[in-house]
Amino acid sequence: MKLPTMTIVLLTVGAIGVACGGNVASDGDGSSQASSGNGSASTSTSTNGGTGEGGTGEGGAGFGGLPDIGGDPSSGGTSNGGSSGQGGACATETAKADLEPVYLAFAFDVSGSMGMGDDPWHDKSLKWDPVVAATKQFFADPLSQGLNASLRFFPSEGDNDTKCDADTYLTPEVPMTPLPSPDFAEAIDAVTPETADDWRGGTPTLFVMQGTISYATAQRQATPGRYAIVLVTDGYPAGCGSRYNQVSLVADEASTALADGLPTYVIGVANPPIEGAPETVEDMNDVAVAGGTEHAYLIDTGNPAATAAAFKAAVDAIRGAAVSCTVAIPPAPDGRTFDAQKVRVTYTSGDDEAIALTYDQDCATEEAWRYDSAENPTQIVLCDSTCAAIQADPAAALGVDFTCEDVITIPR
Repeated sequence: MKLPTMTIVLLTVGAIGVACGGNVASDGDGSSQASSGNGSASTSTSTNGGTGEGGTGEGGAGFGGLPDIGGDPSSGGTSNGGSSGQGGACATETAKADLEPVYLAFAFDVSGSMGMGDDPWHDKSLKWDPVVAATKQFFADPLSQGLNASLRFFPSEGDNDTKCDADTYLTPEVPMTPLPSPDFAEAIDAVTPETADDWRGGTPTLFVMQGTISYATAQRQATPGRYAIVLVTDGYPAGCGSRYNQVSLVADEASTALADGLPTYVIGVANPPIEGAPETVEDMNDVAVAGGTEHAYLIDTGNPAATAAAFKAAVDAIRGAAVSCTVAIPPAPDGRTFDAQKVRVTYTSGDDEAIALTYDQDCATEEAWRYDSAENPTQIVLCDSTCAAIQADPAAALGVDFTCEDVITIPR
């Protein structure tokens, strides 16, 4: 499959239709239940003639050559409405809903090693400036629309008793905010030191993780969604005493958060390749693995343009990976019984024609989807290759149609 080059934060599920014989009330009482997130829903009802088989046409290709939805009924195309095969009109109800909203809680290292200049490898122009430029771009990027983020800087100001206290980091400088937003750039500018003496000392990674995890957990209880921690740092824990300056303790926190459904992504900003510069970020892979995200994104420095590009690519990858690839099956309207074999899933990119995905409960087929359970399905799950393509397409939308006839066969 040829994957798009951009990344999606939030997918929109369009055209969730239920088609049955008889009349359907036009008020769409179940429309709001179609949403798996907090997005709004709209409903419309129509009756149309159409094919009796509900098969897909041989139309133009998209998404790896899958057939378009629609076309001439006489050539095997489908329509959202259609005959039930018994001569009666088939009513179609269409709704829009959102996947789970995504919330990223950023913990951002502003310690002196990011640019204080006390050592050649603490060069502000090589580390802080390109990383901050890419960070600002992400928070202001229109492609981040639909994503929410918060931003907490560390270490805090104050003495070690303050810096090395999880409660210090419970409240982010930028609370959870819909993107894009200028608030993040303003906060970054406000915290950027003007002189070498303004840089903060210490890297209390354990405590900022504890505080940020507590914040994200409380936010999720108040506003359900898909949450993750994003830790951005250029060094190992430091400044709070040897008892707490251990990567293993940070990894333990990430593991505990993952068990509660809160993964941790890590972006490690390496020192530039200058003689004498110590290695300070490789062990942060342990935190990412413990947090369920496979590996840290380690950013080389030394070339500001390359650093900014690499940092942007890392954040874009996190943005895409954070997207859920499951869709809750909406209830059939008007009290009708859900039939798992009368479901079609479609994919649309921007204004392109909708194309049909392949049902494959074993996910052995490319560009496929499955049910979470063949015996008692409650969710539609995109298989890995489909999920990757959807996550990489900023204009992606999914459609779920409930048809009049069987269009898939569920293994029993």
